[in-house]
Amino acid sequence: MELPILLILFISFFWFIIKPYVQSKSRNLPPGPTGLPIIGSLLKLGSKPNQSLADLAKIHGPLMTLKLGSLTTIVVSSADVAKEILHKHDETFSARIVPVAVAAQPNPEATLAWVNGDHLWKKKRRFLSTQMFTNQRLDLLQELRHQKAEQLVSHIKKQCETGSAVDIGRVAFATTLNLISNTIFSIDMVDPEFKTAHEFKELVWTIMEDAGVPNLSDYFPVLKWLDLQGVRRRIRPAYLRLHEIFEQLIEKRVKDRAAGMKRKGDFLDVLLDQCEDDESGFGTTIKPLMVDLFIAGSDTSAITTEWAMAELLRKPEELNKVRQEIIQQIGTERPVKESDIDNLPYLKAVVKEAMRLHPAVSLLLPHKAQNDIEVLGFNVPKDSQVFVNAWAIGRDPKSWVRPLEFLPERFIESSVDYKGRDFEFIPFGAGRRICPGMPLAIRMVNLILASIIQPFSWKLPDGMAPEKLDMEEQFGVSLRKATPLVAIPSLEENKERDNPSRKYEPLNGESQANKLRLRNEFDRVQRLKAIEEESIQCSSQRGSIEEKPISK
Repeated sequence: MELPILLILFISFFWFIIKPYVQSKSRNLPPGPTGLPIIGSLLKLGSKPNQSLADLAKIHGPLMTLKLGSLTTIVVSSADVAKEILHKHDETFSARIVPVAVAAQPNPEATLAWVNGDHLWKKKRRFLSTQMFTNQRLDLLQELRHQKAEQLVSHIKKQCETGSAVDIGRVAFATTLNLISNTIFSIDMVDPEFKTAHEFKELVWTIMEDAGVPNLSDYFPVLKWLDLQGVRRRIRPAYLRLHEIFEQLIEKRVKDRAAGMKRKGDFLDVLLDQCEDDESGFGTTIKPLMVDLFIAGSDTSAITTEWAMAELLRKPEELNKVRQEIIQQIGTERPVKESDIDNLPYLKAVVKEAMRLHPAVSLLLPHKAQNDIEVLGFNVPKDSQVFVNAWAIGRDPKSWVRPLEFLPERFIESSVDYKGRDFEFIPFGAGRRICPGMPLAIRMVNLILASIIQPFSWKLPDGMAPEKLDMEEQFGVSLRKATPLVAIPSLEENKERDNPSRKYEPLNGESQANKLRLRNEFDRVQRLKAIEEESIQCSSQRGSIEEKPISK
């Protein structure tokens, strides 16, 4: 009797091991690495899954299958495949797989970023797009954001007086936090000297890091209640603290409105107006929505600012170009305003190039196949998890010339944009799950970066050579710099430029501004020629690589 039972157990275990591989062959899944029994390819993810998956895609192709525990995962690593998933089959892949870390928050089904694309989600999404993140609404609150940027500049000027170094990521985070809190609540969440930013930064980073790391509970659902990696234990208190903070602010505003106090006209007022509609479904979701807005907005915008400054400090000539453009267009007598940004094309190109190389969310939030579907001749089964590797796509040599280099010029006079229509550049995603807060995020990053470049000269501490700057990444939901960026600001070099009579003084019948513009244009053309010549030489040597324009 015991022998048949053991035989049945052995056969069952053997079938459990080989089943994924048999199914992979029979179901015509996209190619991928052969994983280990039970755990599949989990060990191949490593500490930087964005890089590991990009390396695997070079072997198995831009549409790849991995077995991660019991979960079938499809990985997208090229612009063409991303277009198939996020555009052609957008509706099929609009669902989400919710990680255990996200489900640890109160009322997780009420979030916007992680829920499936059902009717209520569509209603919330439409509301955000048409009522909260419109240019008209954002313009109404831009003066508040200008004030926060000026506070940042004042803080850095105090550091100049003592010769102290500035933690760029820290001050950028505190500023974006205040920018968002003023847009939503019309208040500062941190004090002017940013001393109280630490708690919020720890809360947000705990959530972003734990929600992004591979978690055994996600790949083996039967284990999720054990919380083997302690993710739920660490992340839930952070969620509860944020909900507590937002609850206090919401309750105060509700009381103020009931007492007939003047409306502030911020996002919270708009949300509370919507909540008064009993059929809107917003009443129970307002706090989870606030968590989404604060976490996504403050962390990703600060990270992009830090990466942009890191790249500029590695290339001082690029930093000087941005600064000269700002001084040429605005001067140094008044602060930068959001309305100035359209007149600063090189600044905008720098931000785009930073997002190309360092997308804040390197693996876009995971999608889920709502039904079986064929993509590019391969079968993608229902309930598969789909990763779109925006990090790999932004560094794909088939789409970009010299893809690993920081070259803002590639975006000058280029139509490539981040709004989800150019699939080689999707830092905010694309399709119906594109980040709804993109309009605000772009405004904040451009404003902060311009504000800290305009009045200051920057250098690395301790005489560090630019090429020695550590550019290692730390993976989570967001892709942070592993080592915080610290730099020393100075006001000394601004003395001559602060004199209006000298700034636009005619020189041989031609204004300095025109001379500067012509010199920058000449430098740009010469650089483009050099890049294109090198690209052509590389193409002729390899024979199989097509010549690409620098705009890509």
